[in-house]
Amino acid sequence: MGIGSILVERGIISREQLQEALSAQTESGERLDRVLVRLGHCSQRQVLHAIGEQFAMPIVDLTEVKPDSEVLKSLPAQMVYKQNCVPIARDDGTLRIATSDPFELSAFDELRLLTGCAIELVLADEHDLHSFIRAHYGVAGDTLDALSTDFDLDAQQQRNASSSTSKHTEDQIAEDELEAAQQASVIKLVNDLLIEAIAERATDIHIEPYERSLEVRYRVDGVLYKPGVPASINRFRNAIVSRIKIMASMNIAEKRKPQDGRITLRHKGNEYDLRVSIIPMIFGEGVVMRILDKSAVLFGLPDLGMSSGVLVGWEALIEQPHGILLVTGPTGSGKSTTLYASLNQIVSEEIKAVTVEDPVEYNLHGVNQIPVNHKIGLTFAAGLRSILRHDPDVVMVGEIRDLETAETAIQASLTGHLVFSTLHTNDAPSATTRLLDMGVESYLVASSIEGVLAQRLVRRLCPECCTELPEPPAGLPRDVAGRIGASYVAEGCRECRQTGFRGRIGLFELFSIDDHTRDMIMARENASRVAQDAAKRGTLIRLIEDGIIKVGEGTTCISEVLRACKS
Repeated sequence: MGIGSILVERGIISREQLQEALSAQTESGERLDRVLVRLGHCSQRQVLHAIGEQFAMPIVDLTEVKPDSEVLKSLPAQMVYKQNCVPIARDDGTLRIATSDPFELSAFDELRLLTGCAIELVLADEHDLHSFIRAHYGVAGDTLDALSTDFDLDAQQQRNASSSTSKHTEDQIAEDELEAAQQASVIKLVNDLLIEAIAERATDIHIEPYERSLEVRYRVDGVLYKPGVPASINRFRNAIVSRIKIMASMNIAEKRKPQDGRITLRHKGNEYDLRVSIIPMIFGEGVVMRILDKSAVLFGLPDLGMSSGVLVGWEALIEQPHGILLVTGPTGSGKSTTLYASLNQIVSEEIKAVTVEDPVEYNLHGVNQIPVNHKIGLTFAAGLRSILRHDPDVVMVGEIRDLETAETAIQASLTGHLVFSTLHTNDAPSATTRLLDMGVESYLVASSIEGVLAQRLVRRLCPECCTELPEPPAGLPRDVAGRIGASYVAEGCRECRQTGFRGRIGLFELFSIDDHTRDMIMARENASRVAQDAAKRGTLIRLIEDGIIKVGEGTTCISEVLRACKS
């Protein structure tokens, strides 16, 4: 009986769903079980039990398995990665091997010959298996094994050659590094690091050189962690950086100055844009890559996580015909995503929108987007002045960084345009004082700013392991403890890599500018006094208030909210 029939017999899927999956399988060539999971007809866990029944194989939970180091050495890393299986126990000449793919049974004859043991196959969850291999063999462990062998051979050849030739010149060294970076194994190593980061939902990749090691870290849900790359990667630090430079169209020979570039990567039908920054450090060149999924569906405003009060207020602001709307927050707080969602909501055939961005992160249909180019003098201010001659209704400036950009944006708003932009401030009321500090006249700030939205990103509680606490945590600030209703916590599970969190959501602070606030801006009142007055009159919804709502909904936890609002 096939896996589809087993799932139908168990009542997990219907015959119609099976037929739909069979049709999709004919087009894609995927395995039937993977098609069923991709279409959402069943879960990976249900498929695992069906496969176990089909092949009469026991199922093992790899999160609870702690194998002996000698058992792990039974198979070389290259074989583990090639066959996607791991040895977990040995008993009386029988080696127990966990796999998530028992369909290629002929491959296990190779394992029997290689180990000289009888093979007992057990089933494991595909995600658990991947995590187990990464934890015990390291990310790209097979590639590093192959590279180490090639490296040792090349080193011996170079020693033999150097005994009869003169010292390398800088040009020869650069040529050697270029050759090393173009080796198939180095290309695969860098690709493995990038694809692993994408699979882990990382937003940034950090490659950091130290005296005796090369550290690789991924930022997932705003937190950095080490993915478990073998220490032997340190031997190939120069080749890795050179390969990244080639991919980002940088100067491979330049090691003294910072360089910036971009990489376009395709993986599983999606296109990713990697913004690359390389900076020379004391022990080598450090690399940071920001990952943007260009194939991702753009969020709508309701998808950002705005509470009802913030959403209604912000939607009213973006429907205005003119004025400036600012989104503030630190780097990586989702400001660009909010601006894109706002533009996406209001742009239509009757409205022309033009943006000037650094860089253009996502393509918006119906919006004219201009990338900043500092090398030719196309700055935010210069771009903004030019696009005003294109008769736009709505203008977006990526960031107000200086007085020239601020004054140009204000003049655009005063001549009948709706202007969106961002600022780096800790809260919404500080945006007006920041513009005053830049040198903008107070009457211009008061007459042009219509509203400010400050935001932070907090981690979402994992829905699979989230549970309600019987009472709020102890030690909360008094003004917060009195407003907390229900409170939740997540212990951690396989779905969230035992962290208790999966994904992120925004916290928002909305500051609507009315006539009373304009008078305070004209009088150059400080930001804290403006904030206190606006909160009393109901024109300011504070960040902490939005956070408390999300805690009560079970979306996040109080510790995340307090961390985001500590300023």
